[in-house]
Amino acid sequence: MKFIFTTISALLLMLSATPSAAQSASSEDLGAWYILMGDEKIAKRWVLSYDFQYRNHNIMGDLDQLLLRSGIGYDLSENNNNLLLGYAYVLQDIDGLIPEQISEHRIYQQFLTKQKFGRVAISHRYRFEQRFMRNRTDLRMRYFLSVNVPLSAPEMKPKTVYFSAYNEVFINMKKEVFDQNRLYGYVVSPKIRVEAGLLNQHFGERKRNLLQVRMLTSNIFAN
Repeated sequence: MKFIFTTISALLLMLSATPSAAQSASSEDLGAWYILMGDEKIAKRWVLSYDFQYRNHNIMGDLDQLLLRSGIGYDLSENNNNLLLGYAYVLQDIDGLIPEQISEHRIYQQFLTKQKFGRVAISHRYRFEQRFMRNRTDLRMRYFLSVNVPLSAPEMKPKTVYFSAYNEVFINMKKEVFDQNRLYGYVVSPKIRVEAGLLNQHFGERKRNLLQVRMLTSNIFAN
């Protein structure tokens, strides 16, 4: 309980501090995502995964999307290869002449594999989603590549500053979406990391810049 309280308190602190740090950016040009995500080992090879995201059209106060996601994973090998089955709920705010909110339900399957080369830790994630929306369903493939590099220490340990970069491609029958992320992180404790940086999102010809603040919690950090 103390760990959960500490996690939530730190997230609220980041939310309150972020707008002042981004005052130089126009709210029309810069949106923001605030994310709490993590993995907790619940048995020798079983892992509970969770992901809560509050996405804004601007820095704060104008909801674009609320995403709640969770799943149960099974480690094929210790901290390197994982299969997961999960569910996600998405609430999308639609701007228009008559503003409305649309709900979406997702079932997804994913495979995660990790590699390490010296200080550099690399992760590959393959995810297949079945999406259930109002009056329609859809299928989507996603590929996620991430790289973490400790900067102030040889390895990830408390008080380490690190660089994190990750790209994700979304592929469905209509269009491709490409996310490009560049963040800097800080290891608060063996169970908590925080990251902040910019996300460049591409929807075909449309591009958007987003401030991203993430908190990652886990009792199984491997890098």
